[in-house]
Amino acid sequence: MKFVVVKRSFLIKCLIAGFVIIALTLTCYFTGSAAVWQNKTPKKLPIYCVQTEEKAVALSFDAAWGADKTLGILDTLTKYDIKANFFAVGFWVEKHGDVLKTLHDSGRMEIGTHSNTHPYMSKIDRENVRAELQASMQLIQSVTGVAPQLFRAPYGDYDDTLLTEAEKLGLYTIQWDVDSLDWKDLSAHDIANRVLQKVKNGSIILMHNDGKHTLEALPLIIEGLKNKGYTFKTIGDMIYKDNYTISHDGTQIRS
Repeated sequence: MKFVVVKRSFLIKCLIAGFVIIALTLTCYFTGSAAVWQNKTPKKLPIYCVQTEEKAVALSFDAAWGADKTLGILDTLTKYDIKANFFAVGFWVEKHGDVLKTLHDSGRMEIGTHSNTHPYMSKIDRENVRAELQASMQLIQSVTGVAPQLFRAPYGDYDDTLLTEAEKLGLYTIQWDVDSLDWKDLSAHDIANRVLQKVKNGSIILMHNDGKHTLEALPLIIEGLKNKGYTFKTIGDMIYKDNYTISHDGTQIRS
């Protein structure tokens, strides 16, 4: 009889321990702690950079307001014979469609959408998220003749709803792992130094078409990266289009 009591007590303890383990596992997964253990995260993530052995990086420029430096950026890219990415907001395209067409026709800029009205995308509902994306995509296609495949969220603000809707529309959501901070009106040398210190293989570099010193910093960045042995690719050419995973820090990894 004593053996039966001990056995029953042992089984009860095992059941309790099992429930605790299950509860902790679920908590870990849904709070994102699993990302630390598994190098993955249950939350959807955009692409911040690409894991690659190739010493290549991508320059990208966001456009929401001014345009006076944009063709100067294109001239610099042409001078150094490299390509880059340009993410345009819908209302910018409406105002500067001729500039966007020049960028596209040059063959040096891969055009992506930066939303239609530049809102915080996580603060609007699913219907308006989709409307923002569709409207901007249609505007860009009407000017360039090509539907964009890349999207960058305004302010870098995103949630699962946004990433899901973008994916449904055939868009890859792109962030960055190197922020030039050119929008803070840093000096050209400070902007270039930030980029050169932080860049690595597969980096996506964030810049803006209307930064106060962006145009001055660009040659310093290009020459500095070339001296380090880097080549330049468009984001569309650098990312994996299928058979990939995204790690907890936003690195896109070939499966």
